Amino acid sequence: MRIGIDLGGTKTEVIALSDLGEELYRYRVPTPRNDYEQTLAAITDLVKRAEAATGQRGTVGMGIPGTLSPVTGLVKNANSTWLNGRPLDKDLQRLLGREVRIANDANCLAVSEAVDGAAAGMKTVFAVIIGTGCGAGVALNGQAHSGGNGNAGEWGHNPLPWMDEDELNYRREVPCYCGKAGCIETFISGTGFATDYQRLSGIDRKGAEIIQQIEQQDPVAELVMSRYELRLAKSLAHVVNILDPDMIVLGGGMSNVSRLYQTVPQLVKNWVFGGEFATPIRQAVHGDSSGVRGAAWLWPL
Repeated sequence: MRIGIDLGGTKTEVIALSDLGEELYRYRVPTPRNDYEQTLAAITDLVKRAEAATGQRGTVGMGIPGTLSPVTGLVKNANSTWLNGRPLDKDLQRLLGREVRIANDANCLAVSEAVDGAAAGMKTVFAVIIGTGCGAGVALNGQAHSGGNGNAGEWGHNPLPWMDEDELNYRREVPCYCGKAGCIETFISGTGFATDYQRLSGIDRKGAEIIQQIEQQDPVAELVMSRYELRLAKSLAHVVNILDPDMIVLGGGMSNVSRLYQTVPQLVKNWVFGGEFATPIRQAVHGDSSGVRGAAWLWPL
C-alpha cells in the first residue's frame, strides 16, 4: 500500500492507494498554518488514520509547496514559509519510523498524470499548475525529476519570453512575490488573469466571473483571454525549446477553461524554434487529486 500526503497552504490531505492505484482511503484536515510542530503532528495523525482504516502499513510520500535542498537537506522555496529551513523528511521519518519521500507538489502532479493519468506511459511529462499561483513539474519515466539544485520545473519564476510593450509595462506594475519582476507566474496564474482584467477594465473580478463575461461576449474579457492564451503559448514554447516533453498536462483552476486546448497548441507553433509543435496538451485526469496521488506514487512499483 502507498500513502500520499498533499501538504497545502490551507488543507492537508492523505490518500491510500493499492498497488493497482485503487483508492482505499482519503481524508483531509485544515493545515496548521505558521506552526511547524503542529504540521508534523497533523501529518503523523493522517498516516495513522489511513493505516487504521485499511489495516495495512504503507510507504509514505508527500508533496509540498517547495522542495528539499540537495545541498542542506532542508526545505526551501516554500510559500508555506514555516516549512523553510526545516528538516521535514528527517523529522517525519523519526515520528513515523520509516523513510518519507518528499517532492514539490507540481512534480507530484507530473508523476500522478504520468503513472495513470492523462500522460500514462509517456517518458517525459511536463505538468503545469495554473491556479492562484503558477508552478510546474517534470516526470521522467514516471518518476519525479527534481534536478541537482532541487529547482527542476520552477518555470513560473522565469521571465515571460518575447515581451511586447504592454507586457513590459505590466512587468513594471506587477512585481512577483519572489522579489523579481516579469515572472511567468504574474502573467498566467489565475491571479495574473484577474489582474490583467482589472488593468484593462478597472473592475475587480474573479477568474470564474471573467469567464462568464466571455460567454456573454464582453469584449474586454475576450481580450484578456486572448492575451492570456498568447502568454501561455509563449511560455510553453520556451519549455519545448529546452525540454521538448512528450506531453504537457495542465492542472489548477485555469486548466478548466476548455478553449485553451484548442487555441494554445496553434499559438505555440508561432514561438517554437522551427515552427513545429505536435506535442499533446491535456487537462489533468485526476484534477485536484493529482497532487496527493502523485505523492503516493513517489514510491514506484
